[in-house]
Amino acid sequence: MADPNAPGSGHPPAPPQQGQYPPQQYGGPPPQGFPAQGAPPHGAPAYGLPPPQQGQYPPYGQYPPQNPYPPQQAHQQHPPPGQYPPQSQYPTQYGQYQQPQPYPQPYQQPQGQYQPQQPPYGYPPQAPPAGYNAQPPAVPGYGAPPFGQNPSPLPNASGATMGAHPSMGYIPGQMSPDNLALDADALRAAMKGFGTNNKVLIKVLGRADPLAIERLKDTFAKNLGRDLKKDIISETSGNFENVLVALVHGPLKQDIYALRKALKGAGTDEAMLNDVLLGRSNADIRAIKTAYAAEFNKRSLEADVRDDLSGDVKALFNIVMTASRAEENEPIVPDHINQAVKDLRSATTGFTSDAIVAGRVFARHSNAQLRAIKQQYDAQSKTVLERAIESKFSGHMQAALLAILQSAVDPIKRDVQGLENAMKGWGTKDVHLIEKLVRIHWDKARMAHVKSMYKSIYHKELSSRVKGETSGDYRSALLEILE
Repeated sequence: MADPNAPGSGHPPAPPQQGQYPPQQYGGPPPQGFPAQGAPPHGAPAYGLPPPQQGQYPPYGQYPPQNPYPPQQAHQQHPPPGQYPPQSQYPTQYGQYQQPQPYPQPYQQPQGQYQPQQPPYGYPPQAPPAGYNAQPPAVPGYGAPPFGQNPSPLPNASGATMGAHPSMGYIPGQMSPDNLALDADALRAAMKGFGTNNKVLIKVLGRADPLAIERLKDTFAKNLGRDLKKDIISETSGNFENVLVALVHGPLKQDIYALRKALKGAGTDEAMLNDVLLGRSNADIRAIKTAYAAEFNKRSLEADVRDDLSGDVKALFNIVMTASRAEENEPIVPDHINQAVKDLRSATTGFTSDAIVAGRVFARHSNAQLRAIKQQYDAQSKTVLERAIESKFSGHMQAALLAILQSAVDPIKRDVQGLENAMKGWGTKDVHLIEKLVRIHWDKARMAHVKSMYKSIYHKELSSRVKGETSGDYRSALLEILE
């Protein structure tokens, strides 16, 4: 299968325990109700970040520690408008899931334990990559702090607030310091000569984290003079090939190839656009735009999205593509929340609706701000915000607004429902199943929460569901990344 427009594990710990979140600190309001927030240039390191914790792979040595999503709570009484409880009182909506079981043992590297290497000057020592004799990282929210966590603002030289770093795997050129020559040799041997050892391909690629994938590709090219992706395309086929190529791409490149496919040709894969672009951090959006242009002959992702969409949903994505939503470390200002709720109530009540206003509120606020907006909206309205969206909007606009809101309120459930939607009904939506599972698998803690919630909601193991929808090496590859 040719790609569209192509140029040219150690005993890791159990999942983190649930903790309480610090109260929201209110700060002074920004100049206007819907600030278009800036962020540092792509890849710029932030001053003053603490050293990373073991098992977390920080961009250029710096990632703030993250906590997992809290268990879901029973219904709570809303406070009076403008009064917000500590973040620990914000419930993760719609159902409960059990504490995930301890992670399965990651793939053991043939060459042995991780050997630390000297980090670049000025950066703290780096931790070993997850999946390679290291602890798994905490659950991320597509590059933003997880539910309820608002780290202290990062000051730049002028004292202004800076944005978050891109997610792991979203800084081109960053790779694991491990020597993965034996893994590269194993991959080559699995594809050399007559026949292919698919079990080796699945095992090596399925257990590598984003930075290890980049090191594997680099080692494969330098030591063997070959292109790993091209060899896999040459030696495999069908959905099995698609899974392996998605793994070799890594998270950033897989995003841009999924977007190009969604936008190319007749029709638009609206669900794929939502999956890749909505609920993302500003830093990740900027990284995606830059990589898209670099990979596809300087094409503009913004222009391609505009050309494929129209009307209100086009306006929504125009805002998303500016990467200007409020950062997660920005304060929740009661006056601004009040105004946003007022605007949303005006846009979703009565006999008319205003998709432009609703889109602006959803696309410009951080996840923490959106949770506060939803809480106050629900307290002041006869129906919860999700039901209001469903009753007033339809089609792609409805799906996009719900995706943004669910990313803020319950991102794990968004993952779970997306996976089920890809498998239910007549025929499996393999493109979406592969894209979703591969993206989730880059973070083992997130995958553990997804599997636990899936079982709680659907009373069946996710692996059993996937097994029933797939077969052969394709099934084996998906089951491997589910571990």
